[in-house]
Amino acid sequence: MREGMAVKVNFYVEDMLFFRYIGCATVARTLYRHLQGFPDIDVSWKSFANSSDIVHFHTFGPLAGLNRRLARGKTILTAHSTPRVNMDNIALARAINKRYPHIYRRFDHIITISRPCHEEVTSMVPDMPVTMIPNGVDREFFQRDGEKGAAFREDYHIPPDQKVVLTVAQQTPRKGLYDFLALSRVCPDTTFVWIGGFPYGALSKDYGKIKKMKVRCGSNVIFPGHINDIIRPYSAADVFFMPSYAETFGLVILEALSCGLPVIARDIPEFRDIYGDSILYFRERSDVPALLEDTAQLDRCARHAREFSARFDIRDIAAQHVRLYRELAE
Repeated sequence: MREGMAVKVNFYVEDMLFFRYIGCATVARTLYRHLQGFPDIDVSWKSFANSSDIVHFHTFGPLAGLNRRLARGKTILTAHSTPRVNMDNIALARAINKRYPHIYRRFDHIITISRPCHEEVTSMVPDMPVTMIPNGVDREFFQRDGEKGAAFREDYHIPPDQKVVLTVAQQTPRKGLYDFLALSRVCPDTTFVWIGGFPYGALSKDYGKIKKMKVRCGSNVIFPGHINDIIRPYSAADVFFMPSYAETFGLVILEALSCGLPVIARDIPEFRDIYGDSILYFRERSDVPALLEDTAQLDRCARHAREFSARFDIRDIAAQHVRLYRELAE
């Protein structure tokens, strides 16, 4: 890169078909849009041109691999996926996980998105240069909209005074789907909404079993699948519920907080490290009904939810990426 010229950055993510709904695709698109506001960054999306100073990958499938081999600039991989989060998420996880160190070493630099993610990656490839930059949320987009919330409830025949518990995630055991369904049976007067599907198709863990369970679930459970306007369910919900057993970050919690929702999440290290006391935690599924009825705690969390999300404003996160791009390009 010549002095005074813009840093050329090419984004690459495999977001075709249902893969466009996975978290890393959402993160990549949001970051890409906000990087366009920086005057000294020339950013492109999924270009096969090999003239970029930086190629920033958010997935490492076959198409990303081809693009990486063509790249002449520095290659960066954001570690949205790690071996830990593959377990109970996709079939053949153990065989796939063995390849991670080899895959990571093919890149020049890795971005980790949380402390647990950072520790996992650096333990696998201690010789790799790694920078920790968390995910960010577009707080201008993720805001509660009363009209959209009311429209969502009307579409799915949910009364205005009915409590709605929302989860946004892939339909896999790792995300806590079985706990979600069990909780819906314990709380029949509450409506439970799960947004998301099977981005890995039949390769998703327990694919057939989960499809059968969904058919047999109660009338208070709604599975809209993937929806175009995610603000609708966020605005219709009273509580956001995240029963996931493992995450690298948990971006949907940040989206829910930005929309002013109180959050109840499984007590796992990554959530504690990122969200601290801004959300409520459960260790056992049997703890959740009491939390859903604890109006004082839920109200407290809701009052401070959007304020907390400002710590991860996408504009600040984009600026951190820009600093790293400049360092690597120079």
